[in-house]
Amino acid sequence: MSNRQILEEFKARLNEALRASPAQDLEKNLHALLGAFFERFDLATRDNLEVQKALLARAQATLAALEARIAELEKKSK
Repeated sequence: MSNRQILEEFKARLNEALRASPAQDLEKNLHALLGAFFERFDLATRDNLEVQKALLARAQATLAALEARIAELEKKSK
């Protein structure tokens, strides 16, 4: 057997062992438990914070543009 075949067989056996292990179930249960914890205590996830950060940046940019436009219109009306 060549080194490549040995590595491929090792990889296949490792993947099979991981599928048969309770590690995936444990990870899913842990994610569900943490999700319930965050929901119960009304904590935000990193994804939610990033979305809110992007929305705030967009709102601030819109506000700045509107303020500039109002200032320009006020100058024209005088």
